[in-house]
Amino acid sequence: MRQGAYDFLAQERIIWGKPAAEAVVEEAKRLGAGRVFLVASRSLARKTPVVGAVREALGTSFAGLFDECREHTPRDSVMAATEAVRAARPDLIVSLGGGTVIDTVKVMLVCLAQDVHSVEAMGDWHLKLAPDGSRIVPEIKPPPFRQIAVPTTLSAAEFSNIGGCTDPVRKVKDAFTAREIGPRAVILDPAATLYTPDDLWFSTGIRGVDHAVEGICSITPSAIVEGTALHAVRLFREGLPKSKAEPKDLDARLLCQEAAWLAGLGIGRAQYGASHGIGHSLGAVTGMGHGHTSCIMLPAVLAWNRDHTMEQQRRIAEAFGRRDGDAAAAVAELVAALGQPTRLRDAGVTREHFPAIAKGAMGNMWVRTNPRPIKSEDDLLAILDKAW
Repeated sequence: MRQGAYDFLAQERIIWGKPAAEAVVEEAKRLGAGRVFLVASRSLARKTPVVGAVREALGTSFAGLFDECREHTPRDSVMAATEAVRAARPDLIVSLGGGTVIDTVKVMLVCLAQDVHSVEAMGDWHLKLAPDGSRIVPEIKPPPFRQIAVPTTLSAAEFSNIGGCTDPVRKVKDAFTAREIGPRAVILDPAATLYTPDDLWFSTGIRGVDHAVEGICSITPSAIVEGTALHAVRLFREGLPKSKAEPKDLDARLLCQEAAWLAGLGIGRAQYGASHGIGHSLGAVTGMGHGHTSCIMLPAVLAWNRDHTMEQQRRIAEAFGRRDGDAAAAVAELVAALGQPTRLRDAGVTREHFPAIAKGAMGNMWVRTNPRPIKSEDDLLAILDKAW
């Protein structure tokens, strides 16, 4: 008989279809927040009206803005955000942007909770792997305040309490986790995504597909993850092509946001596999965005895992509208239809990168929980070769 457990997030509300500025003000009032600090990407803050509208709507409750978040959430960027927030003394954070922004706030909240003041000290608080592959998870105090999120991509970072943060010295993306670092509330405003570059929108959409697919194929399956993930695949299959055909179709964009929500229910609650694990190392070594790592690695990992997840892949293929059970082909066809890279060589990765990617991936928690056991760097090189 199967056994397992599903941990619900410390997340109270999901709001959809309401303008972000209006919803942020309402949430701040509901939570009794009087000093609201905004964290955003530079492009969203300086090249679009999204952040300015929220700032204006907050009025005297606006406590400050940090807009220097950087892709892959390097430690120095997180520490800069931490010091800016310490100086402002807010009682609520609003993150506006994609996974980089939301993860910056998650890891920042760990730093605030543990009184971390240097990038070196951050190394004491991320998840680590023991030699036997088991996880060593530091006990993190509750942060001094929470965040609410206005996501503008489909990476679904807003639906987890795991934050990725890159150590540029080791070229490794570490995971930080604690119950209350994820958003207390999420605001899904499709109008706020109109400024998201198409390449980022569609690649993070495939990242959402990756969350769904590896949740379904997980070695720790659960009814809630599989049920929501299968419907997420159906919604992505419909919404992503629609939003490509009609970029200003807000209903199509909201459909994609809802798909990301459903797919995100597995993040941290199902053990993912090598597409996520290799993707973390691929990003840390080459700088590739995680949307594109999923575009390239997910079909290769599905093909490598096929004999170990044949029934799960059949259900995934059916959700894509295929009757041949070929989930890898279904994902690859959607990636190509969205104009995203399908091979490592198309994304500027050379075979010379492979050893460093494989070495970093062997220390990743999700490589260790791949459905087909990965026993060595040679196994990882074989998967990378499939994606080449």
